[in-house]
Amino acid sequence: MTAIFSDDVKPEACQGRVIAIVPAAGIGARMGAAVPKQYLPLCGAPILSHTLRRLLSHPGIDIVVVALGEGDSWFDSLPEAGHPKLVKARGGKERADSVLSALGSDVFGEADWALVHDAARPCLTHTDIDALLASRSRFPQGAILAMPVRDTMKRAGGDGAISETVCRNALWHALTPQLFNASALKHNLEQALAAGAVITDEASAMEWAGVHPGLVSGRADNIKVTHPDDLQLAALFLEAQQVLQAQQAAEQISS
Repeated sequence: MTAIFSDDVKPEACQGRVIAIVPAAGIGARMGAAVPKQYLPLCGAPILSHTLRRLLSHPGIDIVVVALGEGDSWFDSLPEAGHPKLVKARGGKERADSVLSALGSDVFGEADWALVHDAARPCLTHTDIDALLASRSRFPQGAILAMPVRDTMKRAGGDGAISETVCRNALWHALTPQLFNASALKHNLEQALAAGAVITDEASAMEWAGVHPGLVSGRADNIKVTHPDDLQLAALFLEAQQVLQAQQAAEQISS
């Protein structure tokens, strides 16, 4: 397969299926729970169920590959586990290992796109997915959902005190999904890891290879559940989204 290494990508390269990857092999130690955080209950269903529903129900996503930890005894009990669009892969120790394993699935073709989304971001909307998929015409080299930094940024010194205020201009919070040509992402992840590079997300592997991914402004409610307090906030966002959907459906019926 021919990988894409630079920003100089032709618009016609944007063809191909969209295959979502959900790395779900982590244990979420910071949550301090008895089960991995992606299986914690949220508004009547596990966090991972909410995440998968958002991806599986989107018409622009052809397949969803979930990378699971060895010995995972929870996933098969999810209602989404038997969905015809869902494929399982073995996850790895680190996020990049799980994404690489998923990219190695035989469902991927050379022209396909990998849309990688955190298992613990259950509030993703179809609107944000639409915006990211549409961005391929502007950013054929790939792009990520992100949010401009709004708060004043401080850098800490070694003693835990503020050492300086960091200018927030042009700073963005990286979110997911992150969308790249699958063969290019696989190649660059493999090369970056072999070189000992620190890879914190898919975009960082592409950046290591000299690619400059696009930034697509995403919604503030697309939060990642990392700490116990995040569960309550995610529940509020999900409930608000459900109310809005009900209102929109009622307006369509009455119009």
